[in-house]
Amino acid sequence: MNDNDLRYRPGTAGHVESYFVRGNAPDRRLAFWLKSTVFAPRKDSAVAELWCIVFDAENGRYFSEKRTVPFAHATFGGDPMQIEIGDGTFELRDNAHLKGTLHGEGGPCRWDITWQPQEGPLSQRLCLLPSEKMVDGSFPRSTPLTPYPSVIMEGTIEVFGETIEVDGWNGMQGHNWGDEHAWEYAWGHCPFLDESGNPFCWVEGFSARTRIAGRPTPIISALVVRRGDEEYRFDRLVDLWRQEATIDLAEYAWHLRLRGAAGEVALTMQADPDEMVCLGYHNPDGRLSYCLNSKLARVDLRVNPTNEAAFECSSPHGGALEFLRNSPDPNFTRVV
Repeated sequence: MNDNDLRYRPGTAGHVESYFVRGNAPDRRLAFWLKSTVFAPRKDSAVAELWCIVFDAENGRYFSEKRTVPFAHATFGGDPMQIEIGDGTFELRDNAHLKGTLHGEGGPCRWDITWQPQEGPLSQRLCLLPSEKMVDGSFPRSTPLTPYPSVIMEGTIEVFGETIEVDGWNGMQGHNWGDEHAWEYAWGHCPFLDESGNPFCWVEGFSARTRIAGRPTPIISALVVRRGDEEYRFDRLVDLWRQEATIDLAEYAWHLRLRGAAGEVALTMQADPDEMVCLGYHNPDGRLSYCLNSKLARVDLRVNPTNEAAFECSSPHGGALEFLRNSPDPNFTRVV
């Protein structure tokens, strides 16, 4: 199957699946996040959801809304994948096109954005799992793929009564699915930019608990760094004695240190709660999970490769950082 092929089959019970896109201005505290979701708790109750967040930390403004329609009223299909939910369309391919409208409390948000993959190895698809055989397997219960880890975006976003020019923004597109959301996780992605504002390196990883026989597992982690032509993989999911992961929901920080054949890596990502949005993710068993979503996180990365010189990268506000938790956060009075 292709990376963006829909895994949901109509009539299936207990399925969640998402396609998401994020973009960041290279030199400003501006970002957006778009997502299309299939949620099927029972065989006859599937819905499709269209989500949009715009992060304007320069002015302390945040647009966050979603629209839900019956799955039968949405379109997911084609090669390459094309998605239509209400007034939103996703054409997921090399010359992608994202267009849509959502209406919120402060007025509408309209977007019209295209992307092209960045030239070179940074744009090659990413699988965080240690084996491609796991992609459509039963473990983990939620499968992550990144069909487009580094793209360059152009277009416009009309929001807050203004037009934001998306001119050479850095972005990525992910796809995940499973029979429920992970019990708990931290997930992050960040491009690191050269003096011209072009990515020369990126990192993506997660730390998560799933459930086996109804009980949460220990935290398992995976992380990949790609710099130029080199890729450093730390994907031994059950190698717990070589993993140190801390999900600090009091400080909205994620600290991860991994060791393996590629060497050693240390990652810290931290978000400002004033620049985050809380999303409600429904699970087939009726639970509501709370996703604290930032696209403006600070990121510090240090890699000590085996038989190579160590290197460090940092980004003051280029990190996509998400935390999933099972209880509400008192700092967020609105759940989208």
